[in-house]
Amino acid sequence: MMTSERVTVRVLLLIGDEAEIVADVPVEERGEPVRYPAVEIGEAAGLPVRDLPGKLLTADVGDDDRLSGWRLA
Repeated sequence: MMTSERVTVRVLLLIGDEAEIVADVPVEERGEPVRYPAVEIGEAAGLPVRDLPGKLLTADVGDDDRLSGWRLA
């Protein structure tokens, strides 16, 4: 049985219909932002897309390092 890891992330901003996501770590430790469909994140977290920027969320890390299972932290 596989277990997934949960990570804490922050939504930086919206670019078109995508949300730019970074790990919630000090700026000097962050990697490059990644983008995910904002609607997918909003629906999973129960938030309107327009409210995503600045939000702290948790997500499951899949085998392919893709995030899913978004929740408010």
